[in-house]
Amino acid sequence: MDCLFCAIANGDIPSQKVYEDDKILAFKDIDPQAPVHVLIIPKQHIKWAFDITQKNSGVVAYIFEKIPEIAKDLGVDEKGFRIVNNCGDAAGQSVKHLHFHLLAGREFSWPAG
Repeated sequence: MDCLFCAIANGDIPSQKVYEDDKILAFKDIDPQAPVHVLIIPKQHIKWAFDITQKNSGVVAYIFEKIPEIAKDLGVDEKGFRIVNNCGDAAGQSVKHLHFHLLAGREFSWPAG
């Protein structure tokens, strides 16, 4: 398997880590779309949200349990932040490894922008 995020999670490619444990990794996006832009990935390879199953959904729940801790560590818990997941090419998923964007540090409009 040739997966950029798996290589980052394995330590084969360096990243600016924000949080790491045995299940997940959070690191700074190399092309930030906000002053704070962190990617949160499961270390287990899951291609996209469409592949979340009863067997692997626990890691997704775990990510959402850790998001408040990560946001607090980044100092964005008080003002707020956005969590985004892109699923598939049409949605802008450029790396085929499930990941969540934590974006903060600026005002966001709705619809997303």
